[in-house]
Amino acid sequence: MTETSKSPLTGNLYEIPTLREGDRDVIEEFLTRNDEKPVVVVQGLGFVGSVMSLVCANAISADYAVVGVDLPSRESFWKIGSFREGILPVISTDPKVSAFFENARSQGNHLATFDNFVYSVADFVIVDVNLDVSKNSSKEGELINFDVDLGAFEKAIKTIADFCKPGVLIIVETTVPPGTCENVILPIMTKGFASRGFSKDAFKIGHSYERVMPGPNYIDSIQNFYRVYSGINQESADATEVFLRSIISTDNYPLTRLKNTNSTEMAKVLENSYRAMNIAFMVEWSRFAEEAKVDLYEVVNAIRMRDTHKNMMLPGIGVGGYCLTKDPLLASWSRQKIFNSKHSLSQSEQGVRINDQMPFFAYEFLLQKLNSLGRVMKGLKVLLLGVSYRGDVGDTRYSPVELFCKLLISAESKVYAHDYFVKYWEETSISVDNDIQSALDSDFDILVFTTLHSGYRSNRYLMETLERKSGLVVFDTIGLMTGDELEKIKCKHHLLILGNGD
Repeated sequence: MTETSKSPLTGNLYEIPTLREGDRDVIEEFLTRNDEKPVVVVQGLGFVGSVMSLVCANAISADYAVVGVDLPSRESFWKIGSFREGILPVISTDPKVSAFFENARSQGNHLATFDNFVYSVADFVIVDVNLDVSKNSSKEGELINFDVDLGAFEKAIKTIADFCKPGVLIIVETTVPPGTCENVILPIMTKGFASRGFSKDAFKIGHSYERVMPGPNYIDSIQNFYRVYSGINQESADATEVFLRSIISTDNYPLTRLKNTNSTEMAKVLENSYRAMNIAFMVEWSRFAEEAKVDLYEVVNAIRMRDTHKNMMLPGIGVGGYCLTKDPLLASWSRQKIFNSKHSLSQSEQGVRINDQMPFFAYEFLLQKLNSLGRVMKGLKVLLLGVSYRGDVGDTRYSPVELFCKLLISAESKVYAHDYFVKYWEETSISVDNDIQSALDSDFDILVFTTLHSGYRSNRYLMETLERKSGLVVFDTIGLMTGDELEKIKCKHHLLILGNGD
């Protein structure tokens, strides 16, 4: 039986080739068409790698032949098939993404493949593969323990070491535990090249972490944004700088070189740990505000008048996405496992524990309010507006809405979902309505704002629906509704807002 890979975006099926079939003819034709162009291979075609490959194909001051590589697996091959069919494997509100894709297609300088042969012709390899943290958590979302398994990442690096030619520059964008380039990647590359008879100096390794923000500024978060970089030696750092200058607007966004790869690896996880802990800090205060009957939104906005406090967070349903949910743990793991410290980064770990439980706190808040109304969750119909982890993004990885939804289902309520950017919610096996009018016209008892999509703001049909219906429980977990809207809703519905003290 032929194995297929199904696109979660379009539902299209792509037949998965076997590794022995290869893709040599397609690659060689591509290289002939792009003769004498330096070859950039992007390893991993996820949310970062897919768009990074397009940025390289539309480089500012160079003309590259760009090949994106992913695995011929059920989970990943659809991305390759999608690219070849002329369909972006990511949904974005940024018009530049489509423009860059169409330009690369017209220029013929972008290819997606599964064949490792392409590494043998690469001048540059950009590593954008996943490196996950495995969490053992309670049903309430509380983190019990965690671990980092480098196995799949090491296998990806070994593939580079086994195929790449001498002189290649490897730039690691993947968020990794501090110490990875020196203690994991360098030994694998050295051993691989030595086994093929090459010098240990025959390759260069740079590290420049991504700050990709899927959404309306997707391309600009790569091409028009500040970059931090380093190398395992002077030559590697210099080569990394030259490459970055060819794809990034460095006149407006100067590069920052750090002393070594340990420094840049730490910069990435520290950057995200700071933000995660800021959020965790506000979770604690939002619960205090509820107990004290204080509107925390009002309080925070007053404090934000001070320039030194403008980055103070607001309460919400939880932290999601691929970075803030794991990066503090990568750092703590690194301290103990790579640098052999007896101490963890306890505050950073605690921040993750608090953030992971935010959806449970939101669920408990809803239950308490329903109880005060003499109602129970069982049998109620709940409409969730938004399932992705971030506004105007079609990414459900580690979305806080997932735990909230599963808690609702475990309480035997019926859950419906709308999202502008997600058609099928893999983590919950729920089909998602993309038509806001269809979703709002359905029969529901509770309406929950769970993702800050711009389409929900000042939505006329939404307000008309709430004015037409009555007696609903409207739960704003993200502070989306405005003052005038709130007053209108209060007249006809039971309005709940996390952190406003009502």
